[in-house]
This record gives sequence, structure tokens and C-alpha cells, in this order.
Amino acid sequence: MIRLYENKHQEKDEVARHQHDTHQLLYVLDGEGECELGIRIQKLQPDSIVLISPHTNHAIQAHSKMTVLVLEFDIRHLTNDVVSYLLEPVFAESRVLNLSLFESSELRQLLRKMLFEQSQNHPIHTMGLKLLLAQVLYQLAIMQQEDTTQDTNTRRAKWLKHHFETRYFEIASMEEVAAKAGVSSRYMNQIFKEMYDTTPYQFLTEVRLLKVKKMLRESDREIVSICFEVGFEAVSTFYRVFKKYVGVTPNVYRRTTDDFRN
Repeated sequence: MIRLYENKHQEKDEVARHQHDTHQLLYVLDGEGECELGIRIQKLQPDSIVLISPHTNHAIQAHSKMTVLVLEFDIRHLTNDVVSYLLEPVFAESRVLNLSLFESSELRQLLRKMLFEQSQNHPIHTMGLKLLLAQVLYQLAIMQQEDTTQDTNTRRAKWLKHHFETRYFEIASMEEVAAKAGVSSRYMNQIFKEMYDTTPYQFLTEVRLLKVKKMLRESDREIVSICFEVGFEAVSTFYRVFKKYVGVTPNVYRRTTDDFRN
């Protein structure tokens, strides 16, 4: 069993102490309250995540109207590797995590995808749910591994770098990325440049151009297709940026590398 469902709590609602045989992840979408886990009481707020291991006594109290997305799953749906390297470290202790905006953005997107897969009635979407669950656990494991002594800006800059390296093809604007990181564009530029001595735009451009040059060297695909794949919105912009950073046009670069190989 892997399922997601929504729990809506009215102000002052209480869910009495209880436990489950399954693992649960509670994601607070809206509102405030508190969660009793064992003998500890912890505050809940938007973007709080509650990790509840099987047979853990827990209770919920809403201080305001509160909407919670519940991800419940049975360990039997996970492979041994996922259980050993992801599930066990993440759920070693039942606890509440209060995520910042930039930490929660990837997780929100994965949960949205899971809701879509769950709404589809086909075996292939059941497989999709299993894969997305593994990705959720992976994101939580990565967060857990991060050095807790790092300040917020260091973690933010590292998240931005990883985002540019892995999502370069879908980034439409720096404003969009800054919003995901929970900061202004100006502040994003500042913290990124302090850590990597380059601007976010320059770094993203260099990531894209590395991919472009590899495809120009190793394939005979049309340049317009390559331009589209790496995330450039306009061919004219792509040609201008390529010439500025590489020193020659994409066509000349391809011919030069072809001549060198021959």
C-alpha cells in the first residue's frame, strides 16, 4: 500500500494518541498546531514534515484550521536497497522537520507528482508511485546528511548549484529559481557569488554550454534541437551566448571538432 490523502483539521481539533502498522509522512500545507510523538511535543507550521515510524504513539492538535497531506506506505513496496540506504536512516527516529522554502520545493513537487500517479488507474502508475516514493526518501536522506553546522546561506547556495546542474533544461528565469529558494533575485546573486565567485546566470549558462558542446562533438543533431533540449528559449539568444562564451559559432565549433577527429 502506498497512498496519499488529505486531512483537514478545524481550530482546536484533536486527534487522540494512536499508532499505525505503516510508515507515515505528514506534510503541513496550511495552518499551525502541535504533534505529540512519544513523550515529546513539537510545533507544526506550514512546510513542517512529521516522520512517524510504525507503532509510534502520536497525537495531533490544531491551533488553527490546518490542512495536512498524509503519505502512508507499507515497507513491502520498497526494494532492499531503498530500505537499507534510505528508509532506515530517514525513519530511524520519529520526529518533526521544519523545512525552509528552498528545502521544501523539491519535496512539494514530488508529492504533487505522486497525487497525479495515484489518480490514474493503470499498473504503470502504481510503478510510478513506487519510484516517486523512493525519490521522496532520497531527498529526505540527502537533507539529513547535510552538515547541520552550515549556515542557511551556505545550504542555499549549495542547493542552487545542484538545482542548476540537474534542472538546467527547465529553468525559464532567475526570478523563478529565487522564488523556489525563498529569497529575492538580488540576494540569490549575492550569496551564490560569495560562495562560487560567479553569478547564478553565468553558472547556469556554463552548465548548458558544456552540455551543448558535448552534443555538438558527439552527435549530428540539428543545432536548433540541441538549443531546445538544454533550455534556451530562443535560437538567436543561444547563438549569441555561444559565440560570447566559446568564441566561435556552434557551426564553426562543430566543424572544428569534426576536422580534429578526422
